[in-house]
Amino acid sequence: MKPLPEFAAIAPSAVAAPPGQTPTLRHSVSTALSAYLSNVDEDFIRDFYATVLAEVEPPLLAAVMHKARSNQSRAALMLGLNRATLRKKLRQYHLLD
Repeated sequence: MKPLPEFAAIAPSAVAAPPGQTPTLRHSVSTALSAYLSNVDEDFIRDFYATVLAEVEPPLLAAVMHKARSNQSRAALMLGLNRATLRKKLRQYHLLD
């Protein structure tokens, strides 16, 4: 598989955590994307941006809703979203109680 030059420019080593510190979110995402892309034939990758969002948004929303104790106004503020947008996304991913 041909490596993606743009991705190589932000390889996990470029955002590695200092020794003894927890890796950053960027490092974790970069590592996960590198692993995924190394295991998938590039001919099968389509709409990758939408795929990544569909995989990342549900756990993001669920984690923030948990942190906000299911308070949608607080969660929307934490996410920087309008409350109506948050509700739309929660419905989209079947995350409303």
